[in-house]
Amino acid sequence: MMAVLRSGGRVFIMLLISRMLENSLLSAEVKEGEILPPTIQKLMKGYNKYLRPFFDNGPVTVGMSLDVASIDTISEINMDYTATIFLRQRWTDERLVFEGNKSLSLDGRLVELLWVPDTFIVDSKKSFLHDITVENRLIRIFPNGTVLYALRITTTVACNMDLTKYPMDKQTCTLQLESWGYNTNDVMFYWTRGNESVSGLDTLRLAQYTVEDHYTSASEAIYETGHYPKLIFHFELKRSILYFILETYVPSSLLVVLSWVSFWISQSSVPARVCIGVTTVLTMTTLMMGARTSLPNANCFIKAIDVYLGICFSFIFGALIEYAVAHFCTLNHPNANIVMYGHQMGGFDEEMNGMVTTIAAENNRAKRRKEKAAAVSAPMAELELVPSSPTGSEPKPEAPEEPSNRCLTVLVLLRKFLRKAANCCHVENPHLIDNYSRMTFPLSFVFINLLYWTYYLYL
Repeated sequence: MMAVLRSGGRVFIMLLISRMLENSLLSAEVKEGEILPPTIQKLMKGYNKYLRPFFDNGPVTVGMSLDVASIDTISEINMDYTATIFLRQRWTDERLVFEGNKSLSLDGRLVELLWVPDTFIVDSKKSFLHDITVENRLIRIFPNGTVLYALRITTTVACNMDLTKYPMDKQTCTLQLESWGYNTNDVMFYWTRGNESVSGLDTLRLAQYTVEDHYTSASEAIYETGHYPKLIFHFELKRSILYFILETYVPSSLLVVLSWVSFWISQSSVPARVCIGVTTVLTMTTLMMGARTSLPNANCFIKAIDVYLGICFSFIFGALIEYAVAHFCTLNHPNANIVMYGHQMGGFDEEMNGMVTTIAAENNRAKRRKEKAAAVSAPMAELELVPSSPTGSEPKPEAPEEPSNRCLTVLVLLRKFLRKAANCCHVENPHLIDNYSRMTFPLSFVFINLLYWTYYLYL
């Protein structure tokens, strides 16, 4: 029986509260415990939240201001940022005018009884209103009917980024506020204090960016259904480059310098020079792959860091090719090989024997080619010197076939061309290649670095 009475009492209380809400009988406390005057209660009895203020007397003006609490993440892959903001909206509702000189702070849950603007964030991908421990809303009514409505929102907003100068880039992102259903004939938006309407950026600390500038603007959004009020908050972010200098630029530059060590190693130390070249190439490849993991895989973006890594990779690969060219030229210059290996006879006997064997094999091949050429040309000379028989009784030698003559002509021309090409690429002393590389590689790298940093930092 007691349980039934208790349940009945709860139902009665709930019905009483719902009836009070339906009749809009608001009772809110002010600083000294005063109760809302009866005149306001009378006004609220006829209040209709479905009609905007000044329904028949022109548009209602809504002033806005922002407090940026934090910018949590800025993603280059998704091209968006996540921020927590305090959005404040002010407007005047002539139906809420009351006598007195004190504002009334009401429970945020009573916002369901009032008309509020249908403001939304245009480029928002995901947003939510904080509700711990209750929904983070603020309602304050002033005697002249002005309503202050504040919200705490966390939103993820799209930001179109230009990454061509990454990581020396500057990004300008926006936060756009529009009215969803009321057009410019019903609602007008404005910033309450111009550029000072947005605060919190001066004390904001970001991991990878610094906020260089911010400003506000107002415009209209034009859609098929009409013109709608629009407020835009612009803020410019500059990326901090120190992290990338320590993480990418310095290691890649040191790898380039490491590849130059091979220029001071003897050309006879084949394993050492090849090992340095291959190791630096592979390490540079790994560094390039790691630098791209946090960036979008878009073909339209050739980023500044990609250009620099490509330059470093070209210099490292060029150092490896330099040794291949120098070693090849050394093999084709027997005299240079004898001079080079003669003063190291005691320590490099095996290498000298291998080089001499290689040179002897090359000479033998050259002699065989000459013998074959002489054997082919001798029959042709004999054919030209044998006189024809006056009686015609002796058999005439058969004339050579035309295809054979053409093949021999092509081979002779090809041999002449190869000899001329070899003479053009002839190097008197292959050791000078390393000497020249010791100067040209560092100077070229420094010059290209000057061009690179001047272009991406100042142009």
